[in-house]
Amino acid sequence: MTETPRAPEIVLGVGAGIAAYKVCELLRRFTETGHGVQVVPTADALRFVGEPTWAALSGRPVATGVWDAVHAVPHVRIGQHADLVFVAPATADLLARAANGLADDLLTNTLLTARCPVVFAPAMHTEMWEHPATRANVATLRARGAVVLDPAVGRLTGADTGRGRLPDPDALFAAATRVLRRGSGPGDLAGRRVVVSAGGTREPIDPVRFIGNRSSGRQGYALAVTALARGAEVVLVSANTALPDPAGAAVRRVGSTAELRDAMHEESGAADAVVMAAAVADFRPATTTPGKIKKTGGAPAPIALVENPDILLELTRGRAHDGQVVVGFAAETDHVVENGRAKLARKGCDLLVVNQVGDGLAFGTADNQAVVLGADGSSTDIPTGPKEDLADRVWDLVAERLS
Repeated sequence: MTETPRAPEIVLGVGAGIAAYKVCELLRRFTETGHGVQVVPTADALRFVGEPTWAALSGRPVATGVWDAVHAVPHVRIGQHADLVFVAPATADLLARAANGLADDLLTNTLLTARCPVVFAPAMHTEMWEHPATRANVATLRARGAVVLDPAVGRLTGADTGRGRLPDPDALFAAATRVLRRGSGPGDLAGRRVVVSAGGTREPIDPVRFIGNRSSGRQGYALAVTALARGAEVVLVSANTALPDPAGAAVRRVGSTAELRDAMHEESGAADAVVMAAAVADFRPATTTPGKIKKTGGAPAPIALVENPDILLELTRGRAHDGQVVVGFAAETDHVVENGRAKLARKGCDLLVVNQVGDGLAFGTADNQAVVLGADGSSTDIPTGPKEDLADRVWDLVAERLS
């Protein structure tokens, strides 16, 4: 008789921030998807959301102090039995205590005893997030293998707006599930900065029409989320997508190929790896009509096209440093490997992810399959599966080359 797999155990640490109310919805996501959750709030966190709420949503008593149920040694046991420790909101104070190895309450004791992946989702005012002390504490935690997500930009407490907002529960849940899939051990991209492009560029014909493509951006976003789960600092350059920002990524939104080109050149200078997953329009109208083109009762005037710059080629030729790994994507309708090899030689990138498109393949789907061609002559087949699985395999190949 086959044993039922054990449900993953998550310790949900809650810091003393107003954003704790969002964590209630994250807790619901965990429990509804079969995870066992032990909530460990700090004493001051209970000033924002009370113990009965956490107990009701988790279906378990809340662990609040090292002196509760002392016979069970909670300050050691909770961390030892966890598959993931997820701390949200991670306040500036909590990050400081964790970075310095303090153990003055149950949550910080749990952080010291846990041997599973640890994720911090910071939330605080912009000035606190940007303070050198906080930045040093974040760097320390990341260097030790913890995943520290960058906070989102948006409305903060009161009338303030800026970076420091806790990402939405769906984005936090996606980050947590990707880290759980990676398993134990420090992220192999910890300390690395990666830049990923996603989506499809659009070239305006007139104020209401454009030349574009069918890219949804889902593969690029999967690459961003997976890199975050592996400890990387991620910049996502997003072209015309309707997807929510991945928790922890710095997102730049662009529209045209020219805007994408500028963003990629600006962001790639300090990057260890650059992944061009966006579908870039090869051509653009030679001129853009300032007003909407009207019907005239006859055949429309032809639209003259000119070639767009080759962003991937520019990135490979203008690498910021010798160790930078550049990855390209190629969508082909036939002769996939042959066309991919020729494109790899022209582009000069380290890896080229080649997939077949058309007839419901790749664009706009949850699954993808590809062959990854290497400048070293290697070829890696990735079978059909979730785009997150393909993303993980691509980062495996990138990590090999970075090391």
